[in-house]
Amino acid sequence: MAKGLGQAMLGGKCPKCREGNMFPVPIVSFRKLTEVNKTCSVCNASFQPEPSFYDGAMYISYAFSVALFITVFVAINILIEKPELWMYLSTIISLNLLLVPVMLRYSKVLYLYGLGKLKYRGY
Repeated sequence: MAKGLGQAMLGGKCPKCREGNMFPVPIVSFRKLTEVNKTCSVCNASFQPEPSFYDGAMYISYAFSVALFITVFVAINILIEKPELWMYLSTIISLNLLLVPVMLRYSKVLYLYGLGKLKYRGY
């Protein structure tokens, strides 16, 4: 059964068939963080349109990190009356380290869906 666009993106599925996995390991794995499957196991679509294609995804990952920084900064200022510097630093660093797999994965998913030439073909 074909998935909707949002569900396919959240699951890291192929943009063309929305069935095959883009990544060889689950999202909670810290192994092989930067690896993307070469082709879709269902429709055989190429996830590597050109060499170094995913280098541009680092800008999306950077935007995720900036959004996390701003969110933590605002939350700490609202929740704590007189926050100290160590509160900001420890929270931002720990959340960034914890969310690295999520940010790396979804930056690549958004990049492939947005700039890849694969268009959905409902089979």
